[in-house]
Formats: sequence, C-alpha cells, structure tokens
Amino acid sequence: MVALPLLVLVGGSLGAIVDYEKVGAKPYDQTNATQWANGALLNKTLRALQPGDVFVVPNKTYHLMGGITADGLTGVTFQIDGTLSYYASINEWPRKDGGRVLDCMELNQMTNCTFTSSGVGTLEGNGQTWWGIPGIGYLVRGENRPKLLTMRNSKNVLVENLYLHNSPYWNFLGEHADGLEIRNCHIDARRTKQDKHDIIDMTAFNTDGFDVTGNNVWIHDCTVWNQDDCVAVKDGSSNMLIERINASGVGLTIGSIGSSTVKNITFRDCHMHNTYKGIYMKFRGGNGLIQDVLYENIVIDNPSQWAIWIGPAQQSDSSNLCAAHPCSICWPTLPTAECNPPVGGSYRNITLRNITVNNPSMSPGVILANASNPMENVVFDNVKINNPGKKPWGDEYYKCENVHGIAQGGTNPVPPCFKNMN
Repeated sequence: MVALPLLVLVGGSLGAIVDYEKVGAKPYDQTNATQWANGALLNKTLRALQPGDVFVVPNKTYHLMGGITADGLTGVTFQIDGTLSYYASINEWPRKDGGRVLDCMELNQMTNCTFTSSGVGTLEGNGQTWWGIPGIGYLVRGENRPKLLTMRNSKNVLVENLYLHNSPYWNFLGEHADGLEIRNCHIDARRTKQDKHDIIDMTAFNTDGFDVTGNNVWIHDCTVWNQDDCVAVKDGSSNMLIERINASGVGLTIGSIGSSTVKNITFRDCHMHNTYKGIYMKFRGGNGLIQDVLYENIVIDNPSQWAIWIGPAQQSDSSNLCAAHPCSICWPTLPTAECNPPVGGSYRNITLRNITVNNPSMSPGVILANASNPMENVVFDNVKINNPGKKPWGDEYYKCENVHGIAQGGTNPVPPCFKNMN
C-alpha cells in the first residue's frame, strides 16, 4: 500500500527568457492603476508562452490584481525569484457570472511544466482582508474567496521552492493531477504569531494547505502552518505519497470524501507541532470508499483537539457553525450537537504504524462508523499516546464504534472496540 516516489519529467526545447519586469511590470508600486496593469500584463504574458520558454519574476515585489488564468501551457518553466502580492481589494476583485470570485492564479491543462525559484519565490495572498473580523468575516463571505494557486487537469508538473503566504482561501489546489511533485515548499496562514491554534487564528477558516486529487502525486519536504487541512487528499485519488512534512493545523487528511474511491495513500515520516488535529480521515456522505491507507512514523506533539480521527467529517457547510454536515464541530461539547457517520462511507485496510502522540489536550481520538457499514481491517501497530487526556472519553480514551480493528506492537491505550493483540 506504499505509493512510490515519482520522477516528474519537465522541460522541452530551448525557448525564450521572458522577464516580467522587462515586458512592462512595475515593481513595488501599490497604486490601483499599477495593480490592475500588472495583473493584465501577467495574463497576457502567460497566455503567450511557448514550449521551452522560461518566465522570470525578478527578485522584487510586484503588486497585482488576481484572476490570472492560462490554459494548455507545455514545457514552460516559471522562475519566481521575487514576490507576487495580490490586491487586497474585495470589491474590485474579478468575478465570474453569478458573483463567484476568480482565483489568484488558475492554470489548466499544463504538461511538463516547472514552478521554481533560484531562492524562495513568494505568493502573497493578503488573506487578512478576506478573512475579515474573526468569526464575522466567515458569516459575511463564506467560502467565496480566491484560492492562491490552482492547477487543473495537468500532467507531469513540478512545484518547488515556493512560499505561499496568507491565502484568502485554499493555498494550493492540484485537481485531477496526473504526475505532480511538490517539494521544498512552505505554507503559512495565520492571524497571530502565537505558536498554537487559538480561537482567533482558527477563524481563518478554509486556509487549506495542499489539496490534491488525481493520481501519482508526491509531496515531500514541505512545511505547513494553517487553520484547516494541512494536506488533503480529496475525491477520486490514488497512488499518493506524502512524506517528511512538518505540519500544524487541522490534520494530515484524507477527505472529505463523497461518492468516490480513494486508495493507495501513504503519509510517513511527518512531524506535527502544536497542531489542532493530527491524523484525520473523513467522509461527508455518499457511497464512497477509502482503502489501502498507511500512516507511518508520525509524531504529533501537543494536539489541542483530536490526535486521531477516522470517521465522518467534522464540519459545517453553512452559517450555522454547529450544524452537523455530517458531524458537528460542536460535538460532543454541546449536548444538542450531532455526529452522524454516513451510511455509505466505507473504510477498508487502514494501518497506523509507529505513531507517537505526546500530551494531547483531549482524549486521543474518534474512530466511528455507521452501524450498518463497519470499518474493515483497521490496524493500530505501535500507536502510543503519552500522557493522554481523559476529556471527554474518560478511561476508554477513544470514541470507538462499529470498527473491526486490531491493536498490536505495544499500542497503548487500546481503542475499546479493537481486539488487543499486544
């Protein structure tokens, strides 16, 4: 069940060096006119790139309007040595018909392309404006916010040496990828400088780190600090390896999954410092299947919520933050909150091996399926919780229902619905 590393082949015939500033971009200027002009120029320039071209952003800061789009690029290298800082103007932001905002940058149907930097290139989302007043901002705008970097239906793409900062919404979406490698990239999305996820920071909702769908994806040697899923493997994905990630947020995640199959996914050799959630697998509904999944060699320090969650998605998709879609984020704290495992969500062949959780604030976790569709072959092998909290599950430590599971290799404590093979 271990996904193999990829060899992403990039590049093409020798082409032109296209310098963003030399074709007319103005650095450092934050006037309205320049931000619109820089955005329009970037759109025009990207759409004209030919196979083998290298597009260079010099080591300066360029303020620009978002809504950057290009389709069908082949064999192009993006060398971002400086900063692309997107306009913090909600009212002026370009929109589709119906009012949905365009992403900061969306690239579709690329083949054999590279995103790199001679140092560290920065994509600045200026997300604080979009997040608004803590809590209230979400009620006003919901999820109608731009993603920082979106790639769709692309093949053999390498992304490296980039810093994605304060995205208004998801930082990176690689949708329907076929051959995607992300390495040495860093994501940071936070309201404060605190070394934890407090109630203020957590209101930067939906600032997902790396969200990916498709096949043959390798994400490695990256850092993520955000207020939602750190790495999220989404619907219809297979053959993915995520390794050597330092992550802190709402988890190393599979989901939320609907009516699709996700299989052959491995997370390994990761460290989660002062995270909110740790290992997180979730169904939102439908008749989906998550199978052949391995989490291995993961250290989770001081999680403030659940260190391990395998079950329904704990989320709300409405302005009622305690609504159960399908499991309320207010569960089990509020007596009226519901947590409803979807009938059609199936887990099979899930292994957690060599997992260490240190000083969780709460009980270690939740492993929860619908009674009509129990989880099959869940293995905890050397899963150790040091100094586990007892709230809310007391001496049982886990909420564990409708699971065919075994505990071995010194796993401690053993989830109460598992067979103890230690």
